[in-house]
Amino acid sequence: MNPCRRALLLAGPGLFCHSAATAGAQVEEPLANAVRTALSASVADAAPPKPSFETMAQRLAYLRWLGEASERLKRRKTDHHTRIEFLEAVWYESRRAGLETAMVLGLIQVESGFRKYAISSAGARGYMQVMPFWARLIGDGDDRRLFHLQTNLRFGCVILRHYLDRERGDQFLALGRYNGSRGKPQYPNLVYGARRAWDIPPA
Repeated sequence: MNPCRRALLLAGPGLFCHSAATAGAQVEEPLANAVRTALSASVADAAPPKPSFETMAQRLAYLRWLGEASERLKRRKTDHHTRIEFLEAVWYESRRAGLETAMVLGLIQVESGFRKYAISSAGARGYMQVMPFWARLIGDGDDRRLFHLQTNLRFGCVILRHYLDRERGDQFLALGRYNGSRGKPQYPNLVYGARRAWDIPPA
């Protein structure tokens, strides 16, 4: 089990057409001290993503995924280096949090249209539209850092993992909670639709 998911569990309960920043209704909720501690620990490691593989087959599968995902993202991010850096970070942070990479890419597509500096009307920031209050609750208080690639993805993935754990693995409800529309189908359906573009089958 990855360290992010293990920490949260130990803490207890706790379509390329859409480009608007949408997470502005995400609700600030009180956190139990144990949950706050676990979430803070999960976002604290600032080390850059360094994927490691137990076998050559796993590494080759990752490189095939990276190549195909890069092709699919090319019209949104034209610079090759920027595109690869982004995809490497998404892969690393989603796996670290125990999330499906295609789902995280779908969420980013819906939330920000892959725009690094997207800001919603409520002030949600970056690729995964992280609300500034999260920097105060579980970060160092500097919400400007939410525009940093890895920081934004780290916070977004940790928050989504937290919501999944709170909803006992119910993805539909967790996605709704991420958007501040828990129980309503519109947002989860958008993410599910966008996810299909990133569902890259193994070679």
